[in-house]
Amino acid sequence: MFDVTELVQPDHGLINPSIYTDPEVYQAELERVFARSWLFLAHDTQLARPGSFVQTYMAEDPVLVVRQRDGSVKAFLNQCRHRGMRICRADEGVARAFTCTYHGWGYNLAGELVNVPMQDRAYHDEIDKSKWGPTQVPRLHNHKGFIFGTWDESAPSFEDYLGDMLWYFDALADRYDAGLTLVPGATKWVIDCNWKFAAEQFASDMYHVPSSHASALVALIEDPAVLAEFQQQSAAAPGRQYAGNGHGSGFGLRPDLVPTQAGPDFDAWVVANREQIYRRIGEQRALAVNGHNTVFPNFSWLTINNTMRVWHPRGPGQIEVWSWTYLPKDADERAKQAVRTSTIRTFSAAGVFETDDGENWTEIQQVLRGHQARKTTFNAQMGLGHERHGTDGMPGRVTDDMYTEMAARGMYRRWADLMSGLSWPEITERDKARHQRDQEAHLA
Repeated sequence: MFDVTELVQPDHGLINPSIYTDPEVYQAELERVFARSWLFLAHDTQLARPGSFVQTYMAEDPVLVVRQRDGSVKAFLNQCRHRGMRICRADEGVARAFTCTYHGWGYNLAGELVNVPMQDRAYHDEIDKSKWGPTQVPRLHNHKGFIFGTWDESAPSFEDYLGDMLWYFDALADRYDAGLTLVPGATKWVIDCNWKFAAEQFASDMYHVPSSHASALVALIEDPAVLAEFQQQSAAAPGRQYAGNGHGSGFGLRPDLVPTQAGPDFDAWVVANREQIYRRIGEQRALAVNGHNTVFPNFSWLTINNTMRVWHPRGPGQIEVWSWTYLPKDADERAKQAVRTSTIRTFSAAGVFETDDGENWTEIQQVLRGHQARKTTFNAQMGLGHERHGTDGMPGRVTDDMYTEMAARGMYRRWADLMSGLSWPEITERDKARHQRDQEAHLA
């Protein structure tokens, strides 16, 4: 059995790399982290009408998310109660009911068992179908079109789970009057790395950009003079990082909403709708909160690139990435096409930035196959002791620079709390004590 205090020491910025490779740690994560956290399941626009469904995962558990006839949403384990086959094998669609292809047990949209073949002959009419529906996800929450679920009935409310991260999340979720829509279908691919590498980078890591993405920037910005000016401005640009409850957000402070990375057609639409954006989320948030983000444990997005994704764990050394491009619902077609094209070029399975990231994570995982490599402590001390609370009026723990690992340490702190088996009330009390210490340090 492992000792969590020997695996991560967030207050000192130390990480034991066995957390990325140990099968025992991974199995404990499935139970103590993923089964107790709020996980992203679907977006409203994927469930357009009654009977609409998507198949997704909560860690390694397959789940069906289904729009009910009354407009509500239910989610349940995609597992037949007879012999464990998937109830539905399609990724998405519209259905009136679901029938297991193994023995034919049938379930309605709510996940209730309604048909058992040969019930009279094989079961002598003695089976109580009301007791044999699939396991329901007991708690769902729809936040401005984003549907999350948790298996843990003792978990805090979704709002309390996010805490101050709601302010940063709403820079995405609440940006436009007409809301968001997703480009139909998820792009899916596999990377041979631990899920925490990806989640941590999107929560905390702007530091890798000048090194890892240097060649990608050359490919995207062909004019050397323009590239040099961009690199100079980026290096000098001020930035911030937020950390709280295991979540993280990092961003630069821009002077204007444009240019975006989607090009002139989308920029023109943004300029035309600038006042709408400022009215909804405020000018400060619109200009600042445009970078990398993770809602703990495995839901991430890049606001400026219009991409969001879930890092589905597939064992200690592999993830399945599910990525979506999101668009302003009422944008014109030229603007939407510009976003789609930009996302394909930058953050898709073959995107120039995406492949850089995947190469890094895969290489680390390969290095960690070595005996000595797995014993070598990692340094996560960037910015340690220099965090400030309430910077620029932004909520939560915010640094005065984006080059820090505060959010990474916060992510591993929440990971350690859950892996230690602490109850949610115990975790909440720890969070309050930490917040009090932050407040006192800020006033001092």
